[in-house]
Amino acid sequence: MENFKKLSIIIPAYNEARTIHMILNRVDEVVLINGIEKELILVNDCSTDNTEEVLLEYRNLHPHMNIQYVKHEVNQGKGAAIHTGIKKATGEYLVIQDADLEYDPEELNKLLKPVIRGSADVVFGSRFLGGNPHRILFYWHSIGNKMLTRLSNILTNLNLTDMETCYKLCKTPIIQNISLKEKRFGFEPEITAKLARIPEIRIYEVGISYYGRTYQEGKKIGWKDGFRAIYCILKYNLFS
Repeated sequence: MENFKKLSIIIPAYNEARTIHMILNRVDEVVLINGIEKELILVNDCSTDNTEEVLLEYRNLHPHMNIQYVKHEVNQGKGAAIHTGIKKATGEYLVIQDADLEYDPEELNKLLKPVIRGSADVVFGSRFLGGNPHRILFYWHSIGNKMLTRLSNILTNLNLTDMETCYKLCKTPIIQNISLKEKRFGFEPEITAKLARIPEIRIYEVGISYYGRTYQEGKKIGWKDGFRAIYCILKYNLFS
């Protein structure tokens, strides 16, 4: 059984002023198992709306929360924001939490259980595993995600059901020692490929809920990102 004190929660944000206070409230409400503390690392990727104003006001109004705020002076992409958050993390483990409302922070405890038991170094939260709530939206998106996961699995020799998931919980020293290159949505296949090559690493997967957004509601990933993901799967598994 593994005991650790702090989980770093990295929240990359780009033009999320309208809803980001809602996800921060949900994170604040979550009581992590075993008395684990939360460290929030908010990375504003040069938003063009008033995300910065909202985040700074939120931090001032919630002094009980351990919040680090970082701003990119130039928009670099979600992956770059995650890189920044990883460097700032001081918890023994870290996890990525999207700023939107697609992933439920209450389920962070699901990801923590294999770690607490001393079984896992990395835990993926799968949107396609188990009987959890899953918003019905885009058929071709789900097919695309499964195809990317299958291609990734062929080359990594893992049997994941959801490589593209946002929820990846990882031992902080492991991920801080990986050289990460992808600054946009190629982060997911890159980190999966590089984790899979670490000798004796223990990777688990647990089922999570998914409350997807439409493009009208602010969803940003598109078909071009799917082609970039294929490129990254091939690049980081075969040529890196």
